[in-house]
Amino acid sequence: MRDVWFQGFSFFLLLQAQIILSLQQQSASAEHFQNNATISSIAIKSASNGCNLFQGRWVFNSSISPPYDSSTCPFIDPEFDCIKYGRPEKQFLEYAWKPDACNLPSFDGTDFLKRWGGKKIMFVGDSLSVNEWNSLGCMVHASVPQAKYSVSRGSVLSSVIFEEYGVSLSLYHTTYLVDIVREPVGRVLKLDSIQGGNSWKGMDVLVFNTWHWWTHKGKSQPWDYMQEGSKLYKDMDRLTAFYKGLTTWATWVDQNVDPSKTKVFFQGISPSHYEGKDWNAPSKSCIGEEEPLSGSSYPAGTPPAADVVKRVLSGMKTPVYLLDITTLSQLRKDAHPSAYSGNHPGTDCSHWCLPGLPDTWNQLLYAALIISNGTDFANGGGIRTIPVVYGTILSSSIYFMLL
Repeated sequence: MRDVWFQGFSFFLLLQAQIILSLQQQSASAEHFQNNATISSIAIKSASNGCNLFQGRWVFNSSISPPYDSSTCPFIDPEFDCIKYGRPEKQFLEYAWKPDACNLPSFDGTDFLKRWGGKKIMFVGDSLSVNEWNSLGCMVHASVPQAKYSVSRGSVLSSVIFEEYGVSLSLYHTTYLVDIVREPVGRVLKLDSIQGGNSWKGMDVLVFNTWHWWTHKGKSQPWDYMQEGSKLYKDMDRLTAFYKGLTTWATWVDQNVDPSKTKVFFQGISPSHYEGKDWNAPSKSCIGEEEPLSGSSYPAGTPPAADVVKRVLSGMKTPVYLLDITTLSQLRKDAHPSAYSGNHPGTDCSHWCLPGLPDTWNQLLYAALIISNGTDFANGGGIRTIPVVYGTILSSSIYFMLL
């Protein structure tokens, strides 16, 4: 009995130490953001044999094949179809993501359809969400190429339905999550308003994303003013605006999502590679890059926007799974369309080739969905992996939930 008590007390001390360390690390990283409030988010994983799926490195393997052939996938937008538009080398397709402490399970499209039969999955966000939505459609289609499907494309709402399984993969295209409204003064980005959220209700899985457009200025900026409450701004610090807008989204989720019916994911910040100085190559961009960075860390460090995401998620009542793809994507300076895009003028170092990196994002999403449904996957030793979940610290207690 004493041994059992001692083991339990030791586990408590270990968990407490992990919590304190996590809070200290994330509080330090929050210094990038001008609001110095403490980030109270906790990455929850198994104390003894857990695996962080997002910590690892890219491994070259010339024998691997991409999960689909871009020429036979009916869902790829020209912007991402690098092979079709002339990318001469294909080495970027021969790298696999390898977490440090376990194996990432292979994507099984048939299992995905059976597991999620009759369910509705929606990606909500900007063109990076389009990137991931295209990818998942192609991955599933390649697994069941004879399955009947229907496609609907619109400027805001699009969907692919695999009819015999009743699985709907939808896309709601929104650059900021919050609203842009045309008013007499011009186009107004309303930091505290979400009118489009009715289309997000009733989903079984929601995968949100935003950040890419928050930095746009000049002619590429799709609004003239920002508004919060009754106050109108010509502009403001973009990280502050991002925090305000994302907080509005978090409030919407807390008020409108039933976590017993809907799993909520937030896709981490997707990086760009226009500035070679970020990886110690000042004269370069993504043009001509043919291999990822080695190792598991990025020279420029974590972007401040990622700290904002973690800060907002940490304050939510609804459990949200962070698909923390930022660092693993930062390492892939080689995976952008660059000059090989069907409808993106100039050099594109923001989006990603398909097949390519977003397939790994979806492989991670698939792993997280398996885990949240209570199914383990192992690497010869029964390794149990839990994705990053954000909850809320309530005084001295911890609120969190594993679906």
